[in-house]
Amino acid sequence: MNEHRRSGRAARQTERAQKGGGLGRPYILRNIPTYDILSEENLQRIETAADRILAETGIEFRDDPEALDLWRKAGAQLDGLRVRFPKAMLREILAHAPATFTQHARNPAHSVEIGGKSVVFAPAYGSPFVMDLDKGRRFGTLEDFQNFIKLAQASPNFHHSGGTICEPTDIAVNKRHLDMVLAHLTLSDRPFMGSVTAEDRAEDSIDMARIVFGREFTDQNCVILGNVNVNSPLVWDGTMTRSLRAYARANQAAVIVPFILGGAMGPVTNAGAIAQSLAETMAGCALTQLERRGAPVIFGNFLSSMSMRSGSPTFGTPEPAIGSMVIGQLARRLNLPLRCSGNFTTSKLPDAQAMMEGTMSMLAAIHCGANFILHSAGFLDGLLSMSYEKFMLDADLCGALHAYLDGVVVNDDTLAVDAFAEVGPGNHFFGCSHTMAHYETAFWDSNLSDNEPFEKWEAAGRSDAATRANAAWKKSLAEYQAPPLDAGIADALADFVARKKHGLEDAWY
Repeated sequence: MNEHRRSGRAARQTERAQKGGGLGRPYILRNIPTYDILSEENLQRIETAADRILAETGIEFRDDPEALDLWRKAGAQLDGLRVRFPKAMLREILAHAPATFTQHARNPAHSVEIGGKSVVFAPAYGSPFVMDLDKGRRFGTLEDFQNFIKLAQASPNFHHSGGTICEPTDIAVNKRHLDMVLAHLTLSDRPFMGSVTAEDRAEDSIDMARIVFGREFTDQNCVILGNVNVNSPLVWDGTMTRSLRAYARANQAAVIVPFILGGAMGPVTNAGAIAQSLAETMAGCALTQLERRGAPVIFGNFLSSMSMRSGSPTFGTPEPAIGSMVIGQLARRLNLPLRCSGNFTTSKLPDAQAMMEGTMSMLAAIHCGANFILHSAGFLDGLLSMSYEKFMLDADLCGALHAYLDGVVVNDDTLAVDAFAEVGPGNHFFGCSHTMAHYETAFWDSNLSDNEPFEKWEAAGRSDAATRANAAWKKSLAEYQAPPLDAGIADALADFVARKKHGLEDAWY
């Protein structure tokens, strides 16, 4: 019976994928509206506050003379490292950035559209630790990194391979970017993200993409993303701006993301943090256009709160979630693709707290209109840990969100008027023609939820969701098959990595 249920689920997923619905799509086209919470007057007040921050306080650009020179030529006012921006200057520059763009995958069937009504799910990013129910919390390794790429590739619920899913701390800092990009390009055939921890590492990432896609194609099309962060408050450091410019120079997309921890790196009030975020993000996005006009760029955001008693960061709380709604409105006014919110939690286990906080922040991303949702799966421990079990639970939630974003289809068939005539008053719909035509594809099926009667669940061992997720990730890894890759390209990638590492002493910081 279990085998029959699995084969039935696979058939339903295949049918939905072929129809452009359900799971297995290269990306989602939202069929529900965004949720706009602020009036025109209040949006203008936030924009005016951001303009004042930019013009009066300004932003420091450290350790990047080329960036300062670009701002000087563009008409900004420079005072040492401090850059002040005349009103409307950044918006005029940002008018050259594309509202939507395609990130191409090495398998064209998996290329994604970013912007407009598209929604792209990517795994969590940046954790130094990993954890699972068997081994507990530990530093991430290259094997862990590769495992998460395999899990994402094997799931129909994701559209993107992500970036630094976890830090492979067993590889030297100055070399691990090579192994990470190699893993994305060989273990997955979906779009991916490259390194941003140094300009030369960003360039290595782009060069490896050129091996796969070709130099000319890469120059004309986006094939790789780089996620760069502001040093909030109001500082762009050279490590980030040099990497940002490297991606833009190559016509690749930078994702511009401030990380504002309310009360520490920004005001405790939502409106003030949002104004700060708008100022910092606009400056970063505009710098990409000064480097190469028309380069793709994503307007990013990461609002967070903190415990005012302990000073510890908190994630998945309501204030950043509702703040994301406003960020969505502001990004649409700039006509830029949006990365916002994700599956955030401070829980240390894949438990009820983790799923409550994660669902709150993930729904904020869905309703604010985010196009690229990083941190869709695996985020635990305030982003310090990547959890195998949480990854599988979040993948299941991402599957449900496919159906949620599809909205409600209204046509003669879905209204089912003929079914009422067939069934009549007081009878059930189990065997009617309409039910028989739709029962395999009518509802989303969870891979992890237990919907059996209590007695059957108890007799089967009383397993909880985390235990089922533990079995699921092990099964997925055991069944994983790498997507095909041309042998010549695989050899060229391996040779590039070997040459870059040759003679280079390990650096661990």
